[in-house]
Amino acid sequence: MELNVKLQVFEGPLDLLLHLLEKNKVNIYDIPIVEITEQYMEYVAAMQRQDLDTLSEFLVMAATLLDIKSRMLLPKSADEGEEEEDPRAELVEQLLEYKMYKSMAYELKDRQIDAGRVLFKPPTVPDEVLSYEEPADPGELLSDLTLAKLRAIFDDVMRRQDDRIDKVRSKFGRIEKESVTLERKMVQLTDFARSHRSFSFSSLLEKQPGRVEVIVTFLAVLELMRTGELRVSQDGTFGEIEIDSTIAA
Repeated sequence: MELNVKLQVFEGPLDLLLHLLEKNKVNIYDIPIVEITEQYMEYVAAMQRQDLDTLSEFLVMAATLLDIKSRMLLPKSADEGEEEEDPRAELVEQLLEYKMYKSMAYELKDRQIDAGRVLFKPPTVPDEVLSYEEPADPGELLSDLTLAKLRAIFDDVMRRQDDRIDKVRSKFGRIEKESVTLERKMVQLTDFARSHRSFSFSSLLEKQPGRVEVIVTFLAVLELMRTGELRVSQDGTFGEIEIDSTIAA
């Protein structure tokens, strides 16, 4: 029984050429045909034990390489008006096309491997879910629905919203913080007392713009009386209250 020994398995002559180009790190558009042909012939010589059908494909490519090599060694034409075609152009086109299909084959193989890692589970729906039926048909329920009925439903919903509103609290106004403070009013009253020295309590309150101002002014008078900066006097039970200042001018 004859034993076949393979140095390396290639899909065909183009696969071997791509291997040689990558091994020598050369540009596929500028193939060093002499060097590549010599390496290719060395590999073909090592394939003498291969079967004839496999070997014949590599021999055809070897003949092609030798033909390209011989045409490149011929002297160029003296006619400069015509640009000679590169003998390697057809081979480069075949290599590029083969390389594209080889890359696509690798991509499809990777997808096949990834797909083999995916497990699919058949649907297992419980019988209770499969036998479930809708309690009512929405189409049947809405069959006699008209615009008038929709308007009546809308009015009923809006009426319920109105009933939820507190009739008393909804009319309350906003409570806003007054800008006047006791400290500021005491400063204003001190300046006023320093310039006027003596004035009536009623005239002081009448000058206030609002109710809160009146209350804060009254508290400021009491505080300044406590500190001794103001003195208050009254002639009779219902007489006018007079305020005297002890603040230095």
